[in-house]
Amino acid sequence: MNILLVEPFLGGSHRAFINGLEQHSRHNIFSVTMRGSHWKWRMSGGAVTLADKTRDIPEKIDLVVASSMTNLPAFIALTNPRFAGVPTIIYMHENQLTQPVPPDEGRDMTYCYINYLSVLAADYVFFNSEFHKKDFLDALPGFLARFPDYQQSESIARIARKSYLLYPGLELKNLDPAVEERKKRKPNEKPVIVWNQRWSFDKDPEKFFRVIDKLDDAECEFDLILAGDHEHDQTSRFEEAWKRYGSRILHYGYVEDSRQYGNLLQKGDFVVSTAQHEFFCTAIMEAVYCGCHPVLPRNLTYPEIIPAALQEPLLHGPVFYDDETDLFRKMKKMLDGTNKKLPLSTLQAVNRHLDWSRFVSEYDELFEKIKKDYPHHQGEG
Repeated sequence: MNILLVEPFLGGSHRAFINGLEQHSRHNIFSVTMRGSHWKWRMSGGAVTLADKTRDIPEKIDLVVASSMTNLPAFIALTNPRFAGVPTIIYMHENQLTQPVPPDEGRDMTYCYINYLSVLAADYVFFNSEFHKKDFLDALPGFLARFPDYQQSESIARIARKSYLLYPGLELKNLDPAVEERKKRKPNEKPVIVWNQRWSFDKDPEKFFRVIDKLDDAECEFDLILAGDHEHDQTSRFEEAWKRYGSRILHYGYVEDSRQYGNLLQKGDFVVSTAQHEFFCTAIMEAVYCGCHPVLPRNLTYPEIIPAALQEPLLHGPVFYDDETDLFRKMKKMLDGTNKKLPLSTLQAVNRHLDWSRFVSEYDELFEKIKKDYPHHQGEG
């Protein structure tokens, strides 16, 4: 099969998704992409550039897979009639209906409507978690109700019928050298707490550092690793942490090199999430694979990712917390040794099956089935 990947925002999880399919799929993968910046402009105007780039791909395309930043109706129209008879997939990394917006910004419905039109136009809609799928579908009635008339609320059922779960693959094998290093090294003298998510408001670093400060005030011993992408985000709270914990911060800032990143993760003992919203959790999954015991909110996408048997283990510390007070209480018990962290082998079993080298077969077989079934499906599910 010849598969065209359409990505107007080549950054973060979007880039990882493209790279994973390009490197691991048995099919022929062709990509048209744009730099991962100016996301609003990418959603509004990216289809023009992407459509133009397809002229450099003479091969007959069997399937179009576009990301959630794509204005799919515009892309199909601008390439018409080339892909008129080709099945289309929208892969939802995120959506603008429920993606948190900064407190000082209102939600711009323009981008919500681009998402809505794109999932309506696609033949298949795949979400990166069951939580995300439900979150998006549940938001559609309220979104359409905002408009004065011709709200087309019946379109929600059509979208739901063609919506499915498809987890993203993970490049876990790249982290194996770090895992081997962990197996050889001595345990840390002091527990190491890892933050490896984006330094942005929706990950709620304010809550994270409030708890860290309380643990420090309670004379808990720990060191910190503060990694994660912060190119487009506010860093003031992290700068404050640097002033307080500078000598106890083993690393500060984003890590581009995957080997260096893995080496940082294997030094950690715990990875903590205080996210307000999480459609998937790639960064957390990477840390878990490298042996960091996760301490996570008991909501969002986490309960479907963490096996039920590990959510409240009998012989080890808990994975989930209920609120900020509970997070402090559980972290304190982990740091003082009252509760033990889960062993490396158990943590790796959480997500090993999602490694691209194993998981890509599900994608490849799915793509083949879609090609075989088309046009009988054609947007109806």
